[in-house]
Amino acid sequence: MKIKDIELANISRFRGELMGAAMLFIILFHVGLPREDTFYGLRRMGNVGVDMFLFLSGIGLWFSWVKNPDVKRFFIRRYLRIYPAWLIIACLFYIPRFHGGSTWDWIYLFGEISINWGFWLHDELNFWYIPATMMLYLFAPGYMELIKRHPIYRWLPVVMVMWCILVQYVTPIHQAVGHLEIFWSRVPIFFIGINMGEMVRRKDTLDGASIWMIWIMFLMTLLSSIFLEQVKHGHFPLFLERMLYIPLTVTSILLLNRIFRRTPKWVNKAFMFVGALSLEAYLIHIHFVLYYIEKWHWSYWPTFFTCIAITLPASWILAKIVGWISKKLEITNEKLQMRNEKGKGKNLNKNRSL
Repeated sequence: MKIKDIELANISRFRGELMGAAMLFIILFHVGLPREDTFYGLRRMGNVGVDMFLFLSGIGLWFSWVKNPDVKRFFIRRYLRIYPAWLIIACLFYIPRFHGGSTWDWIYLFGEISINWGFWLHDELNFWYIPATMMLYLFAPGYMELIKRHPIYRWLPVVMVMWCILVQYVTPIHQAVGHLEIFWSRVPIFFIGINMGEMVRRKDTLDGASIWMIWIMFLMTLLSSIFLEQVKHGHFPLFLERMLYIPLTVTSILLLNRIFRRTPKWVNKAFMFVGALSLEAYLIHIHFVLYYIEKWHWSYWPTFFTCIAITLPASWILAKIVGWISKKLEITNEKLQMRNEKGKGKNLNKNRSL
């Protein structure tokens, strides 16, 4: 019996569900588990949720760019999605922990709230995904325009993998930027997502027989990563495992698509709900929920489900507040644009009359 071709368009079709799954993986990763636990290595695999986010974000950015390649609009839409939620959470997290001090302390507080610069300066990981994403967004329009004009540059993610090796093993580079390994090792999957965006947009398909190769790659990368975490954790450079996350991410998404194609509608809607709140859930779940729950010293699964039960309603409230703020900002921006256009029109008429 012929196996049905794999439709890459399903990555777009089930994007919401995939984002929801990625967020749940991340929460599973952040719930504490003793190093000696049998499932420690498997729990660590939740880390791949970050790579799934970046891969799906890259695909989404390509769709948006092809539809309207306007740099100003691109940045306004991207940062309006992140910044209001980030500023609210950053203020709630950093200001209560600030006790005054020198002028530099105040400058540092401003830097933390505005761009979370502690991550760039000394690898502060409290909210590292936010500054990392904002940085990737800065380079995305240039990269997308480059590969549109010169497709050969779609190979740049290979150069990015090479850079990860240099960061780890070339001493001067390692001393300068080695503390940002968690960022460098996630750069390739983001741009691979952009590369794959056109294949998804064109609704390309893979031969159904390729499912066996996908399963082989998935199992090889998953099992080897579990082994590295369970047996070798702390004895190898993490970027090596994160390179395994690249094929693990792509194959996981392709296999999850096959699952979401068969699950009941209510299951898909549940994952889509989580996916729609993924940014807010990421910002809230560690420092505002897990931090307090883990003081009760519950076992793994009660901690996880309690975290979900608290995080999702809190994320929904934050999303509503952010949505209201973003709408107000968009209206203000539109009014300013209309005023500028009217001003240009008046100046043009004056010049003509002269």
